[in-house]
Amino acid sequence: GASYYVSFDNVGVGGLMGEGLISALDEAGKTKANIVYVNGAATDNNAALFKSGYEAALKDKIDSGDYTLVGDQSGEWDATKAGDVFEQMYTDNGGEVDGAVVANDTMAGGVIARLKAAGSAGEVPVTGQDASVEGLQNILLGFQAGTVYKNTDLEADAASQLAIALIEGDTDAAAALATGSVTDPDTGEEVPSALATPVWVTIDNMQQVFDDGYQTVADVCAGEVAKACEAAGIS
Repeated sequence: GASYYVSFDNVGVGGLMGEGLISALDEAGKTKANIVYVNGAATDNNAALFKSGYEAALKDKIDSGDYTLVGDQSGEWDATKAGDVFEQMYTDNGGEVDGAVVANDTMAGGVIARLKAAGSAGEVPVTGQDASVEGLQNILLGFQAGTVYKNTDLEADAASQLAIALIEGDTDAAAALATGSVTDPDTGEEVPSALATPVWVTIDNMQQVFDDGYQTVADVCAGEVAKACEAAGIS
């Protein structure tokens, strides 16, 4: 029978990072910017999909000459590695880096640590993904522009709806749940997929992450972050 994937729209995830960087640079009044990419692991098919998403989102800005891509490296999904490649790109460009697309919160933490050392944390927008405790804290503290939040309950919900449709032999219902397609890395074939919608999270809509039970206020709003949570009206 037909096989289906259930996942998040990974190209869409990358698109949110690219758009998030643009809005952060716009807010900072930077119409011209040098930007860098800190990508996920080269061996990870998801990382390639994320990258195709942010490349597409930033294409017009780069083609027009408003943004210049001055560095493009893999951080291997590792904070230290991401920090190292970012520092190298930052140094190579004489500190003239205005924004960074960083493919997840772990790597963003490594990049932010180097920006802190350089005295520019909070001045250079950094993206992330996963709505991790550290990522949300960095957003609240003003060091990270935003994170892509993937509510895994949506994924589970899509999976159970698909399973029921397939068990009942309702191929039309299964096909209707498949909102997109994903290329199978092994066969190269397009597999119909139920793609859950990711969300770009900033301070303004972070409450949703807590309301969904994905993270707890107690974990995120601890220590030095408590004041920032209070100021953001998070409860």
